Amino acid sequence: MLKNPVLIYLYSRYERFWHWLQSLLIIVLLITGFEVHNAYRLLGFGRAADVHNYIGLSWLIAFAFFVFWLATTGEWRQYVPTTKKMFEVIRYYSYGIFKGESHPVPKRRDAKHNPLQRLTYLALAAFLLPLQMLTGFLFWGYNNWQAWGVGFLSLKVLAVVHTMGAFAILTFLIVHIYMTTTGHKLTSHIKAMITGWEEMEDETVVEDWERARRKGSSGF
Repeated sequence: MLKNPVLIYLYSRYERFWHWLQSLLIIVLLITGFEVHNAYRLLGFGRAADVHNYIGLSWLIAFAFFVFWLATTGEWRQYVPTTKKMFEVIRYYSYGIFKGESHPVPKRRDAKHNPLQRLTYLALAAFLLPLQMLTGFLFWGYNNWQAWGVGFLSLKVLAVVHTMGAFAILTFLIVHIYMTTTGHKLTSHIKAMITGWEEMEDETVVEDWERARRKGSSGF
């Protein structure tokens, strides 16, 4: 329970829209992708493959808009990695949270992500998701490989990389859903991503390294 709670507007409309849209797209991609790999039968191979391809291309386009939004709003600074207080955060999630301790790096408007989140989200957005999109796009355009000048690629290797990426994203999704329950209330983080407002402890000191500085502005 927070001693001096105050509502802070953390997530913009576009940020929330993108979060839930991407979540939906990824879930559909996982469901149809695993069906294409004969894990179960739900839509049928042909329909599952068609839905997977259509949603995959939609995801690629939506991700391009997200990258543009990050670049034009300065929100990319929220993902700049840091190791300061990294071990304190790891200790908190592995031990302190079960003892009722306060989070060592509280969220603020200009510092939404703690050090562990920054590294995780940066790796996800800059490496894993682009790799998954690239391998998926290459699968989709397999018949054009020669024309594209990538005929040297191995379909088997591409399949392994794409499947490994899918399991990595599924693992992240499971962990991410669990982490949404670690707020001061079970549904605090989920509610914040719906309304944009999150209840935080008042008068929390924010260290200099946590501030995502932006020219001509004190916050986002």
